[in-house]
Amino acid sequence: MNVLTNLFNPDCIALDNPAKNRADAFAAAGELFAKQVGIDASSVVEFLNAREDLGSTALGAGVAIPHGRVKGLKQPTAAFMKLKDPIEFAAPDGELVSILIFLLVPEKATQQHLEILSSIAQLLSDSEAREKLISATDPTSVCDLLQQWGNTK
Repeated sequence: MNVLTNLFNPDCIALDNPAKNRADAFAAAGELFAKQVGIDASSVVEFLNAREDLGSTALGAGVAIPHGRVKGLKQPTAAFMKLKDPIEFAAPDGELVSILIFLLVPEKATQQHLEILSSIAQLLSDSEAREKLISATDPTSVCDLLQQWGNTK
């Protein structure tokens, strides 16, 4: 089992999200997390913006991993978002971003946080996996791909 296996479920997958910019995407992520783990949506946006202010979480190749530490959170939680149209995200390669994996971890998380970020970065760096995520049309298939990635590597 990899560190992503229990992180995703179909309820935390948003496909063809209409966000037009980073603020819209973060607001939509806030709503996903509010439904999923009961965190106040505006607090999620604050945590994500605080991290993004340190430097872009875009990796390049059209993907980003916005993340943050959340006081009071008991375990890591994640959400996947595929945007209807790519947005500017200050990516190192200048490409617009259309795939975002949001990660929230407990305030005191250390090694586990780094392992999850590393696994997500490896997943998004795999061009075959990225293509499957981009072409996915339903939350269950995205969830399956995210949960099973790395088990066959």
